[in-house]
Amino acid sequence: MKITETKLSGVFIIEPDVFEDHRGFFMESYNQEKFRGLGLDFNFVQDNQSLSVEVGTLRGLHYQLEPKAQTKLVRVLSGAIYDVAVDIRKNSPTFGQWVAVELSVANKKQLLIPKGFAHGFCTIEPNTMVFYKVDEFYSPEHDRGILWNDPEIGIPWPTDNPVLSQKDQIHPSLKNAEIS
Repeated sequence: MKITETKLSGVFIIEPDVFEDHRGFFMESYNQEKFRGLGLDFNFVQDNQSLSVEVGTLRGLHYQLEPKAQTKLVRVLSGAIYDVAVDIRKNSPTFGQWVAVELSVANKKQLLIPKGFAHGFCTIEPNTMVFYKVDEFYSPEHDRGILWNDPEIGIPWPTDNPVLSQKDQIHPSLKNAEIS
């Protein structure tokens, strides 16, 4: 398993070992012992999955407040996404900065996003299925978001006219967001 640290402390790109032959491939997308051996010790408690039919579907930027903040391990089961993590840790030297990576069924990359980050993605292929593990249960009362196109963050999304949920259309900017 290959792990690459991004410019944001704690955010990693993970590339599992893939064993291919004439039948297809096999890979371990998650192995607790291997993750612990890499210094990534999380107790994942919930798996989430979404299907986005249209290209340009944007989900995010989402996070949960403490004490229900979540670490996420994100991967794609079909299609491809532009996946983004934004540092929302108030005292972080990289507060408000972001990283993005393309995750796809073809490249099999995963993004590990720790607590203290907002997360969002935009589909770049139709019928994209995203799967992610979290280390804290969903809590509606701790659920928050940041406006996807906040100009102070400046994420260059792969679409100017995304397909958004009603909730994602009205999130506040980072400077007005409630953060832990």
